[in-house]
Amino acid sequence: MKNLPDDFPRSLKKYFWDTDFSKLNKNSHSQFIIGRILEYGDERAIKWLFKSFKRSEIGETIEKRRNMSPLSAHYWGLILSIPRDKILCLQQQSQNKLQKTWPH
Repeated sequence: MKNLPDDFPRSLKKYFWDTDFSKLNKNSHSQFIIGRILEYGDERAIKWLFKSFKRSEIGETIEKRRNMSPLSAHYWGLILSIPRDKILCLQQQSQNKLQKTWPH
């Protein structure tokens, strides 16, 4: 398929609306790709994600991403057995930053 990254199904393009999809690289953009699909992906996208990345990579992304929603972080933390205190976006400091950025 023209203008699609290697190993990326066309159905994933909708999750990268603000990005040049053809330039995404699974190696150098892995945390961005994983985070976006965990946050917005449907069942098919999640299945692709778990086939394409190691569980350890997915878990590391959940632990390190600051801009993951608390709902998604809680959910995926439970699914992958990641303790709440290891998930950066669920720490008080990250939550305070989120509230300052979006006060509504």
